[in-house]
Amino acid sequence: MTSLPEPPRLPLPMPERMQSLLQQTLPEFHSVEWVGRTTSTNADLMERARAEKGLLARPWLLGAHLQERGRGRSGRSWQNRSGANLMFSCAFDVFLPPRALPTLAPFAGVVATEALRGMLTSASRPLLTMKWPNDLEWRFAKLAGILVEATRAGTARLAPDHHLVVVGMGINLDDARALSTSLNRRIADWSEVARADSAGARVRPEQMVARIARAWYENFSALTTQGFEDLPERYTRVDGLVGRKVDIIDNDRVIFTGNAAGVTPSGQLLLRDAGGEHPISVGEVSVRPA
Repeated sequence: MTSLPEPPRLPLPMPERMQSLLQQTLPEFHSVEWVGRTTSTNADLMERARAEKGLLARPWLLGAHLQERGRGRSGRSWQNRSGANLMFSCAFDVFLPPRALPTLAPFAGVVATEALRGMLTSASRPLLTMKWPNDLEWRFAKLAGILVEATRAGTARLAPDHHLVVVGMGINLDDARALSTSLNRRIADWSEVARADSAGARVRPEQMVARIARAWYENFSALTTQGFEDLPERYTRVDGLVGRKVDIIDNDRVIFTGNAAGVTPSGQLLLRDAGGEHPISVGEVSVRPA
């Protein structure tokens, strides 16, 4: 019997080296740090923003080889192992009315998906998609997750629409088999991407972080003048749910079922059923078997 080739490993540079590489690549970031371990990169940046003293000029980037209490959406813990996951958070100044802040979650997902797609060959890009509101998937298995949080703390308070936004991301590098067993669902990692795509095989961890961080910075900076008008069109290009029948689950209860039909300019998921199209703002997406 012929055994399958081992997926290529994607080793993380040591924290000091990772920090140095990113500082050289991201001169527009006022603070770039990478540590061996911490509680949560999102929580650390939020705490820094709330401190009376500290670095006020942004953006900031903080990454860690291991997060002891890494968090996903809805308060879930992020399972990770040192060296097997790429975990980092960025803090930005964003000028948006409070009602528009929830749109940042799908927007950040679209931007990150576009950034990683740009590092693959054209043939493989359609295999890297986004599952609303902001999970990244490879062949419909979760590859990465994003957590977006916002606060008024740490802002100059010169305008009522000035917010500090922290965007955290975790990308599976090579632990998909263990995670799939632990979570009882299929999980993807970058070693699968690298095995299938020649360009993806050449991507280094620091390049992924830099590409995504810069894309967030550029796109968040443009929101003040451009808003979210192009979000539905951009989402359509990376949509991994389009046309699929899904259940929306809230508190372990199915609250809506329909066919996915894109998003609204506010980032709400559109579901279509016999009664028309319905915008969905909250809930977990469960894809029904074909």
